[in-house]
Amino acid sequence: MKKIMLSVLGLALAASSVHAQATKPAPNTTSPAQAPSQTEQGTGLNHVGASIPVAAYYEGGQEAMYAFIAKELKYPLMAKRNRMQGRCIVSFTLNPDGTMQGIKLVKQVGGGTGEEALRVVRLLKFKKPEYPILTSLPIDFKLGVTGSNALEN
Repeated sequence: MKKIMLSVLGLALAASSVHAQATKPAPNTTSPAQAPSQTEQGTGLNHVGASIPVAAYYEGGQEAMYAFIAKELKYPLMAKRNRMQGRCIVSFTLNPDGTMQGIKLVKQVGGGTGEEALRVVRLLKFKKPEYPILTSLPIDFKLGVTGSNALEN
């Protein structure tokens, strides 16, 4: 009886390891988080492969929109002192007349980063879409990148 139980246990272990190998995802060597940004500036957004749909309504597209955000973004002093880094997400509705409404903070890092992200998003000027678009913009706060406004205040 012990021999049968051990062989059943052995088969179960072998089957689970084969299943684990079959369902294990292949290593991704070019994930957006690891890929270097085309316009890496320390603040703003560092997405290479990700496309933000509302960016099509910004003059110059997504690259121009995030260049503007990086230029305008000021790292909050409290966040800088406490070495706080991360992503804030701001949600809003882009109206058919090009105005924004319902601007709200969905996620923040703390230390004033959320308020700063809201301030900068309110400065954005979009073209008029044909219909209202509910969207969100991720804005990264990152310390220590040379050649950026991340450490300036």
